[in-house]
Amino acid sequence: MAVGFGKLEFQLMLMWRMYDFVPAHVETALGELEVTRQQMRAAHNRWVQMAYSRTAPSGFAKYRWALGPPNASTKRMFGDLPCKASLWELPYWPDLRFEVLTAPDGSMWNQWLVRAPGAPAPAIKGLNDLTTWSCVVSDVGEAFPGSKHVEGDAPSRWGVAFTREGTDYMATFVHGLFQTVQKDIPR
Repeated sequence: MAVGFGKLEFQLMLMWRMYDFVPAHVETALGELEVTRQQMRAAHNRWVQMAYSRTAPSGFAKYRWALGPPNASTKRMFGDLPCKASLWELPYWPDLRFEVLTAPDGSMWNQWLVRAPGAPAPAIKGLNDLTTWSCVVSDVGEAFPGSKHVEGDAPSRWGVAFTREGTDYMATFVHGLFQTVQKDIPR
C-alpha cells in the first residue's frame, strides 16, 4: 500500500461528494488547486478502495494515515461520557478543521469539517448569508434558534432544519460544510 494519502487527496475526496450539490463551486476549487476532475475521482476511488481493503487502516487510524498526526486534540464531554476531538488543518479551508470524534473505547462517533478554534464565524442574519462553503453545521444551528439536526441520506450528509419568517427550510451539508438551502418539503 502507498504511504499516506495526503491532504490534497483528502480535500479532493471531500469535494467529490460536494460535487453532487454544487458542481460549479467544486470546478472553481479544482481550478484553484490546479487539479482535474479525473484527479478528484481518483482520490475518491482510492479512499473507497481503502475502506474495503483488509490491509488498509480503519477507524481513527485511517485519518491519521491520510492526514498525519492531528494538529490538535481536546477532550469533550457529552453528558457523562468523555470523548476526544482530533483536529486537522486543511489548506483549502484555512478557517476550518477536519474533526474526528472518538469514544473512550476508540470507536468513531463523527467526522466532519468544523470551525477552527478562534476563527470567526460568519455573520448569518438571514437566508442570503447562507452561501456555499461559507459555514459549518454549528454556525447554522447557532444562527437559527430552535433549529434541529437531521441525519442525511448518506454518511457524508447532514441537514439542519429551521424556520425563518414562518417558512421551514433545510440546510444541506456535506462533510459538515454548507452546500445549499431550500424550502423544506414535507415528506
